[in-house]
Amino acid sequence: MRKDNRVPPRTKAAMPSVATATTMKDLKDTLWKAADKLRGSMDASQYKDVILGLVFLKYVSDAFEERREAILAECVADGLSENDAAPLLEDIDEYRRAGAFWVPERARWGYLARNAKGRVATVDEPEASVGQLVDDAMAHLMGANPPLAGTLPTIFNSISVDQRRLGELVDLFSSARFTGVMADGTKVSKARDVLGEVYEYFLEKFARAEGKRGGEFFTPPSVVRVLVEVLEPYRGRVYDPACGSGGMFVQAEKFLESHGADPQAISVYGQELNQRTWQLARMNLAIHGLSGQLGPRWGDTFARDLHPDVPMDYVMSNPPFNIKDWARSTDDARWKYGVPPAGNANYAWIQHILSKLAPTGSAGVVMANGSMSSNSGGEGEIRAQLVEADLVSCMVALPTQLFRSTGIPVCVWFVAKDKGARAGEVLFIDARNMGHMVDRAERALSDEDIAKIASTYHAWKRTPSQVELVETLSLVEPVETETTYADIPGFCYSATLAEIKNAGYALTPGRYVGAAEAEDDGEPVEEKIARLTKELFEQFDESARLEKVVREQLERVRA
Repeated sequence: MRKDNRVPPRTKAAMPSVATATTMKDLKDTLWKAADKLRGSMDASQYKDVILGLVFLKYVSDAFEERREAILAECVADGLSENDAAPLLEDIDEYRRAGAFWVPERARWGYLARNAKGRVATVDEPEASVGQLVDDAMAHLMGANPPLAGTLPTIFNSISVDQRRLGELVDLFSSARFTGVMADGTKVSKARDVLGEVYEYFLEKFARAEGKRGGEFFTPPSVVRVLVEVLEPYRGRVYDPACGSGGMFVQAEKFLESHGADPQAISVYGQELNQRTWQLARMNLAIHGLSGQLGPRWGDTFARDLHPDVPMDYVMSNPPFNIKDWARSTDDARWKYGVPPAGNANYAWIQHILSKLAPTGSAGVVMANGSMSSNSGGEGEIRAQLVEADLVSCMVALPTQLFRSTGIPVCVWFVAKDKGARAGEVLFIDARNMGHMVDRAERALSDEDIAKIASTYHAWKRTPSQVELVETLSLVEPVETETTYADIPGFCYSATLAEIKNAGYALTPGRYVGAAEAEDDGEPVEEKIARLTKELFEQFDESARLEKVVREQLERVRA
């Protein structure tokens, strides 16, 4: 008997109630506060694995039960009795065919909920803590579903996990409202829709809590949306060579859903170096119904590409910035435009991504601002080669403080193998003044900011003749944004390759967009200067008068 994991008596009202969680925000906040009570003596990374593993287990069990009810309903509609339908309810293929995992009985949430205080010893079974039961559930789930092998955490029976609080958290998840209509009128058709949001919310909260390390697995949603809205991945293969927890893929799925497109129209490919982050990504994709190809295990993209010879239609990535220690080989075929320096992998990432693109493929990659102008280690020569090969389509300078994990200013490189009518040009967008502060340490781009960046790019990409042809043939629905492109001082500029060459191949948007035009208020400049000068002198005079009054009053006080 394991004394360390005995379940102590439970106290009432130890966890927040979900009874008052009337909105999605309330529900997520309540669950987070409850989960936060479990932290105890665990380090941040282990705590993250415990909580997100529990969310995943709840998801697969709910999805299984939803599918089970659907199978039964189909059988009854076909005239079968519940007894006759029983074999079909135990047919694993009936679940896998619908994209649900097969969940063995001891891995189902109902079983865990009934034993949230731990299992009392019987003639047939020994005593077990709730942590041991959750570990067993994870093992059963992976054993029944080969795609999950090596993905799920089995650390719930660790001495650092407070078994009482773990049991309370299981109780809370059991009573939380994951389906139906919430009090604020929000319709929730599937439990997994809610749990998907909870998973993403928890990922963001963990990233904030872990600070710099949180940036290894989480990219701010507004940054991801810039890439997705510009690239518009409607169909084809979508790839991320440093996929973190899979945020790029999830946002691509949301983009498709928001446009009424089929999420199954894209195939997901990714790779991740960190084992725990790779596991998070596998769970994240599963919760969102995405069958991603993330390789049989985690691995270094530079040392071994897990998806060789697979041409990608879209690449979206936020690889780690300025890596100094990376698997560099000078004779790598990917370094078509120059060997990246040993002390910085930025141009290794860019060239790897270019090597993965199909002939009509395009990519967006988040980079440190230094990548746009650095000349150290041969980076200037590589950048010149990329420009001359006409691979760079758009450069976007983003505002500061978008990443809580780093103060390094960032930009987005958009590259394409075929730029179509815009061959020989590069669009520069300076978005440094966009965004709003979420709190004292973090900024976010608004929907309007993201739409402005994306619509500017799409308007630029389509020449006036193309716009006229599209509108004439009614090939697309009318859009509210501008359909023709024009340079806007201080915001965007379309530069020729010759202009970029004259600028020493620097790709910093600020060098090209210039300063924003001052607003014309109709007052002639000479008259405005005279008026402002007069007002300034009047203020000087008033200041002198007030100073004299103050001095007189101080003298009276002294007297």
